[in-house]
Amino acid sequence: MAINSIEGVDVAGKRVIVRVDFNTPIKDGVVTDDTRIRAALPTIKYLVDGGARVILMSHRGRPSGTGFEADFSLAPAAARLAELVDAPVTMAADIAGEDAQAKIAAMNDGEIVVLENLRFDPREKKNNPEFAAELAGLADIYVNDAFGTAHRAHASTAGVADLLPGYAGYLLNNEVETLSGMLDNPNRPFVAILGGSKVSDKVGVIDALIDKADTIIIGGGMCFTFLLAQGYSVGTSLKEDDWIERAGDMLKKAEAAGCKILLPVDIVAADKFAEDANTVTCGVDAIPEDMMGLDIGPETEKLYADAIAGAATVFWNGPMGVFEMKAFEHGTKAVAEAMAANAQAATIIGGGDSVAAVNKFDMADQMTFISTGGGASMELVEGKALPGVEALRR
Repeated sequence: MAINSIEGVDVAGKRVIVRVDFNTPIKDGVVTDDTRIRAALPTIKYLVDGGARVILMSHRGRPSGTGFEADFSLAPAAARLAELVDAPVTMAADIAGEDAQAKIAAMNDGEIVVLENLRFDPREKKNNPEFAAELAGLADIYVNDAFGTAHRAHASTAGVADLLPGYAGYLLNNEVETLSGMLDNPNRPFVAILGGSKVSDKVGVIDALIDKADTIIIGGGMCFTFLLAQGYSVGTSLKEDDWIERAGDMLKKAEAAGCKILLPVDIVAADKFAEDANTVTCGVDAIPEDMMGLDIGPETEKLYADAIAGAATVFWNGPMGVFEMKAFEHGTKAVAEAMAANAQAATIIGGGDSVAAVNKFDMADQMTFISTGGGASMELVEGKALPGVEALRR
């Protein structure tokens, strides 16, 4: 079933409570990266222009859940929003208490009220029915535009949707349509690139993609568990001994399914996990026993770039190495460059560190689609139902 979209809904004069993702970095009371706020603007502007009374709710960070904490307030996000929209923006001092209720009661059509951090109340993460009812009592219509939290069954993502007419905002709708379309009917060849540290974190995703992708490229720390499954020695590299057999099984499954899995043929090894480490580039059959792999090597970069160049759809989640360190960023940068160079392909960044990487290398505008939800996008790829999305099904 399709999800209900806010597009075309008459919102004039209605109180519309919107779950957004304003979990933004803030320094000295100022938002330092407003990407997530900007991502919600199409939905917010649609509601404002339609004459709705817009109530925004979000979490930010990991507060203790025992009440207001200044360091986690949404006030700086509300201030930044006010600079980005042509509408009055008011910040409530609480979530669904007296101040929020008073400010909402005083709203005119086309105005915005931002509630305080949902996670100041411990009932949010527990999907507490009473808390969901308090939130629902503030509005006539519910909209979810926070794809990054759609895999969480919280009061603001699942509970409220049971109590009000519920719709997907433009961001959430676009995320679900893009990722589902990629999985259900990709233009081929379909190449998936998976990195990150652990096989155990991605096993469900790899299993799902073996049945859908033509080629799976594997990098990052998890490649060493696969190399162990192939009989190589990996020195002091990150590895998961309990997952070696499972990695071997996945290689066999891919072969039987006609899905090619590409693993590194060379790596950059280091004597310590540090920017100033001594390094050596070596084949995967010659990793020194006292060194750890922290990036893919130049031959692997070429192998991966060639596969990406021939793709019609490319999905990427997870770096190829420790890209945060200059010495070990080259493999991740090479993958980003290869994706950017393939202008004919649909290039999809699946959230998380891959987003940080394309931003670092200033290539975000050269990708077709960048997901705002790392965990949510991975669960969708894995085939899991997302509570925040399921609540909006027709």
